[in-house]
Parts: sequence; structure tokens; C-alpha cells
Amino acid sequence: MKQTLFLVLAAALLLAIPSQAQRVAVLKFTDLQQRLARPSDTTYVVNFWATWCAPCVKELPYFEQVRAAYAGQKVKVLLVNLDYASQLEKKVRPFVAKRGLKSEVVLLNEQDPNTWVEKLDATWSGALPFTLLLSTARGKRTAYEQEFTQAELTAAVQKFLR
Repeated sequence: MKQTLFLVLAAALLLAIPSQAQRVAVLKFTDLQQRLARPSDTTYVVNFWATWCAPCVKELPYFEQVRAAYAGQKVKVLLVNLDYASQLEKKVRPFVAKRGLKSEVVLLNEQDPNTWVEKLDATWSGALPFTLLLSTARGKRTAYEQEFTQAELTAAVQKFLR
């Protein structure tokens, strides 16, 4: 009897705990563009990645470390996923959950990168991974079309914040 009561209470507690699953919003390019152009004193570290891009996947933990290192400061890591929107439920959300990503993740719902890549950054060929460091308050922006090591990413962010 006590064992049954314990199982019922344990199940009730598990059901009462809110889901901790990472939310992945779906944006159009114009929404992302407006968000990045919005006046703010926050520095954004914006990484463009995809689940099928091995160098992107390799460097994701480095962006998570930046997020953790600058928690409580006006630095925000935004991970912009470029998988197809049709893969959101079957591939992207499970990937984000499995990796335990805590940074904000958005899926950019655009079919043709040729329509928006140059608008985002004229130096970007469209290759992944791609990272933007930007601060609208300081009018500062730096783009990287490369895979980072942890040391390189940390150095790039520190240099940008000076």
C-alpha cells in the first residue's frame, strides 16, 4: 500500500514539473533583421548553423560557454538554425533538447538564402558556420565566416567588447 502511494505521489510530482524543453521560435528574415537592428545596449553573438553542418555542431558548445561566461551581463548568444522549417519537430527541437542548448535558438524560415544572405552581411558567401558580433549601441559589427575553436571565439568576443 505504501509503495503504491509512493508511486502515485512520484507520478503526480513528475507531471506537475513544467517542461524544461528549449523553445525554438520560427522567424522570417525580416523579423530577424528587425530584431538585430533594434536599438539596444546588449551585445549580440549571433551564430548561423544547421544540424547537418559538422563544423557548426562542433562549435555549438563554445557558444554555450560564451553564454554562461557572460550570464548577467549585456551579452546575448542567439543561435540561428538554418534547417528547413519542415524539420523543426522531427530534427531541430530534438537536436536542441539532446544537446541541452540554453542559448536562445530560432529557426530562420527562408527557402532561398540568395534572397537574404547579402542583406544580412555583404561579405558572407552563405557558407556555414557564420557568426556576427554586433552592438547597435556602439555601432559596432564584426562578421566571421569560419569555424571557431573555444579560444578563438573567446578572444573574438573579448576583443569585440573592449
